[in-house]
Amino acid sequence: MFFKKNEEYIRWLEDVAHEDVETVGAKNATLGDMMRNLKQHEIPFPQGFATTAQAYKDFIHNNNMETEMQSLFEDYRKERISAEEVSRSIHHLFKSARFPARLAQEMEKAHEHLSKSQGDDSPAVAVRSSATAEDLPQASFAGMLESFMNVRGKEALMQACVRCYASLFSERAIIYREEMGFDHMQVSISLGVQRMLRADSGSAGVMFSMDKRSGFPDIVLISASWGLGENVVQGVVVPDIYKVFKPLLAGERLVPIVEKALGDKGLKCIFASGKDGGTSNVETPLEEKERFVLKDEEIIRLARWACLIEKLYGRPMDIEWAKDGMDNELYIVQARPVTGKDLAKTKSLTLKRLNVKKEPLLNGISVGDGVETGVVSLIESYRKINQLRESSILVSESANTHWVTAIRGKHVKGIVNDFGGRNSHSAIISRELGIPAIVGTLKATEVLNTGQEITLSCVEGEEGFVYNGILESTEKQIPLDKIPHTDLSVLMNAASEDAAYQWWRIPCDGIGMVRLNTIFKHTIRVHPMALRHPERVRDEEEIQEIEAITKGFVTKEDYFVDQLSEAVAEIAASRYPAPVVVRLSDFPGEEYAALIGGKWFEPQKEDPRFGFRGASRYLSDHFQEAFVLECRALRRAREVLGLKNIEAMITYCMSVEKADRVLAILDEEGVSRGRGDFKLHLSCDFPDNIKDLKSLSSRFYGIFFPARKLRHLFLNKKGALENAVERNKEDPDFGDELKKAVDIAHDAGSRVVIGGQNFVKSRHLMTLFLEAGIDALSVDPEWIPDTKRLIASIE
Repeated sequence: MFFKKNEEYIRWLEDVAHEDVETVGAKNATLGDMMRNLKQHEIPFPQGFATTAQAYKDFIHNNNMETEMQSLFEDYRKERISAEEVSRSIHHLFKSARFPARLAQEMEKAHEHLSKSQGDDSPAVAVRSSATAEDLPQASFAGMLESFMNVRGKEALMQACVRCYASLFSERAIIYREEMGFDHMQVSISLGVQRMLRADSGSAGVMFSMDKRSGFPDIVLISASWGLGENVVQGVVVPDIYKVFKPLLAGERLVPIVEKALGDKGLKCIFASGKDGGTSNVETPLEEKERFVLKDEEIIRLARWACLIEKLYGRPMDIEWAKDGMDNELYIVQARPVTGKDLAKTKSLTLKRLNVKKEPLLNGISVGDGVETGVVSLIESYRKINQLRESSILVSESANTHWVTAIRGKHVKGIVNDFGGRNSHSAIISRELGIPAIVGTLKATEVLNTGQEITLSCVEGEEGFVYNGILESTEKQIPLDKIPHTDLSVLMNAASEDAAYQWWRIPCDGIGMVRLNTIFKHTIRVHPMALRHPERVRDEEEIQEIEAITKGFVTKEDYFVDQLSEAVAEIAASRYPAPVVVRLSDFPGEEYAALIGGKWFEPQKEDPRFGFRGASRYLSDHFQEAFVLECRALRRAREVLGLKNIEAMITYCMSVEKADRVLAILDEEGVSRGRGDFKLHLSCDFPDNIKDLKSLSSRFYGIFFPARKLRHLFLNKKGALENAVERNKEDPDFGDELKKAVDIAHDAGSRVVIGGQNFVKSRHLMTLFLEAGIDALSVDPEWIPDTKRLIASIE
């Protein structure tokens, strides 16, 4: 240990604790507290020291700044001058100020000690601001204060410290403190001076010990980019995004990374040349853009550290990390409480819905949640980004790193793109900034015009819609504590990862149906056979698109298996350990053909195989290899990622013989019935399934009846069941037939679930379900409250 001594104005970080907030500010106190309390967990932190809040006060007093500053604030409150003018005047005061001799001497001495410990006469240091009110749960002006990286030499250190002091009086910070009721002269600032990690040749980023957007507490959200972390913190780049499921981190053999999204990481912050140091941005090399920043074991290590830090403080934390490119070690740089509303503790859900629906102009993939209205800013390319209007809706072919600053600065309300998928750069930007987006519309730039008023709707399932004009919407509150418990299990249908997390707080007994079709269309986007046999794709544009989508993965098959398994696992994590049933892919032929590369593998309409769906497709010569990839994705989601609550559903299975052949493939791929408590379900889609129900039930854990097919299955009739039963004319025998089927399934050891959008329109139909003895209903999430109330009233 190098010689060190706490002075009047200096505290070494490892000697401070959380109680020292008034002395060294929240950021430095938290850092020192972590160094002391997490030492046994071997989490590395860069060494350093902090100046005290008293040092700042004496700096202000010795330079006779108080009176003039007070006068400026009085003039501001009387609206004689603007916040910008106050800020400019105070910054001028700081520029002409000098450090008190004692403070300057102590800082130089501490810097010398830090230099000796590094074996460098002029080591690079980071200088960070730490205000005495910053980062408290009720305050949120973290990020308003300056930090300086790669500061070299005593003179440069002193200049950086003055600039940090002055940043306490930025226009934004002044306005914020006025709004929060903080006294400007009572808020002090401490400075943290730490060894500068060589993240310029490594990487850095931010992680939250919760999913900040949805409030889901069991996810660690990690962002990462090459170089210093300033570009990630300031939102200048689209970073890689990793999500880790916290409850499974204790399993040594598990890798519960439920999402990995490759960002374009367009800029890289590195050390600037010159004796005073500093930083500069350079274009990230293509090779680094096209690969993930962190290895799986590094992602897991960071996530475990996030959990330890969260446990130490008993609240969700916002943490900055860095990887030193010289020693290849990961470090925690700083941490602060996550500020803002704690969604996990709110007692109601807010739904926003359009009052009147009309024909949409466009549809695409919905990203985020909400309804936004505004005027279009049609931006044909980044060269015209200066035409982006304040508080408008950005319409473009696509968007990437270079757009982020403009989107943030112009307070863009939403994004509409021609191209992109659920993990495209535009989608990542949308999630990072908390604004809705609709991507993959194919023709937004052709249909929409600058200045046109539109409504963006991302509240209608996995599809988002663009409407002409300004449409009114209404917010509806769903009190969660008013939703009754029911003896009958009520499950939720989940269309996508976003939908699962939008509704994670709604009380239900699991997810009864996850459609892989949605994940294929919006996340995978490429036909699985085009990934299995890319050499058979002949269209050059499609070849390039597949190459771009699959970059960052060793093989194209890895892309499919990893992306599909992570999408399924992410949904399953939202309800863990409750069951989550995945309905295996069953597109109509034309929808498979519409996937990228699909036309080279799908039969033509005159081919009898064109209509193959579900089991028939899984067994066909033109698709069985793709089905094997689905099986491998399921196995990875359960056994590698650890989401053992995932179950699977086979659809469109016309006979017992086909069921056995599909089960044989599943057995070969290690996702057989009973292995690791794996459960399989069958969707009854044909009347013959009812005839064979005894045999089929003995082969499957669960039998699923789609609500829209009930009349066809049991009475061989078409039309809506609920209307006919409600009239009690056409189908008086339906209840008896359903009960017979339920009894057969139960006798064979299988449970019965009926699934549909909602059943609240017919009390009589719900009564028949309950009398038949079904085990569960699976409904769309917004209908769960009304469904449970109806069931409870009957029970």
